[in-house]
Amino acid sequence: MLRIGLTGGIGSGKSAVATHLASLGAIVIDSDVLAREVVAPGTEGLAAIRDAFGAEVLTPGGELDRAALAGRVFGDDAARRVLEGIIHPRVRHRAAELFDAAPADALVVNDVPLLAEVGLAPTFHLVIVVETPVETRIERLAERGMSEAEARGRIAAQLDDTARRRVADVVLDNSGGLDSLHAAVDVLWRDRLVPYERNVREGVRAQRPEELRMGDYDPAWPARFERIAGRIRHALGDVALAVEHTGSTSVPGLAAKDVIDIQIAVADLTAVDALRPAMAAAGFVVVPHITGDTPKPFAPDPVDWAKRLFGGTDPADITHVHVRVEGSPGWRYALMFRDWLRADDEARAGYQAIKKGLAATGATATEYAEAKEPWFTEIWPRLEDWARRTNWEPARAPR
Repeated sequence: MLRIGLTGGIGSGKSAVATHLASLGAIVIDSDVLAREVVAPGTEGLAAIRDAFGAEVLTPGGELDRAALAGRVFGDDAARRVLEGIIHPRVRHRAAELFDAAPADALVVNDVPLLAEVGLAPTFHLVIVVETPVETRIERLAERGMSEAEARGRIAAQLDDTARRRVADVVLDNSGGLDSLHAAVDVLWRDRLVPYERNVREGVRAQRPEELRMGDYDPAWPARFERIAGRIRHALGDVALAVEHTGSTSVPGLAAKDVIDIQIAVADLTAVDALRPAMAAAGFVVVPHITGDTPKPFAPDPVDWAKRLFGGTDPADITHVHVRVEGSPGWRYALMFRDWLRADDEARAGYQAIKKGLAATGATATEYAEAKEPWFTEIWPRLEDWARRTNWEPARAPR
């Protein structure tokens, strides 16, 4: 099953996206519908609202008077938080029931207007944000009978596009017509969502082709890391002492393959082994034949270099997750190497020259990785010298 979060500002057109995804075969869970369901007459939710806001927010027939309730909470942050505390947990519980009831091969879309505001992004395999210019949204809301002042107030009360974009794995531009929007959704469904669901269900990690592709540094890499790291933290909980961006994509200005490398620091690898099902459910499957890093001369015992490697299942966001014991040589080396390249312009330029030189030979991705390995041993004296001169020490997770 693939869990997809869908969000966007009021009037952005996310309902049009949800409808089209449903036509392609997705199961859509509409949080607005659930929000009405959990406060229907006779529910605990409606009773809690009556207790918090009084009988005046009910109609004579005992139903929720939405206009009266809106008048109580709009512009009153304290009242809004009380209302959200009543509705949001009940909506999440009902949505979880619907997810659990979906078939194993389903693509389930949860349409959540306040997904970014309430921090739900890490609970999904992928988050789609629909964007539309504000003036277009105001025009659409006016067609629904909303005044311009009310529309602008509703938009201002929500997060802006920049903030929503931080949780977005996919941004759909809805400034054009419906045909253009549907075409973008069709491509997303075919090229990413369907293969992603299959990879999650079958436990297959996504990999780049063996044809080596080296690109310039992409400023979007850190934000991609943050989104992936949130899912990992959600899956591992306290077992993950630290989740850090490592590898070439973590070094500003460095050319790299479009692969996000992540290091998870743990106290014990067996704790991670017990959470393999949770990682797989979150979209990260173990690579069973890789159980350690190549030992370096300063710590020759392979036992000291034990690790677990997980691969991400998203075909459009290749991810390698290296799990190492905090304090181990491999854990220390990964952090030292990253920080050295970030701090030393000459070292960064030298490494980039080696990378591009190997890429120019026409080596495959596997051959490229194997060819670099001896160099990581050769540079150790330079790394240690830099660490001594700068008093570098790896940051440990707070206890």
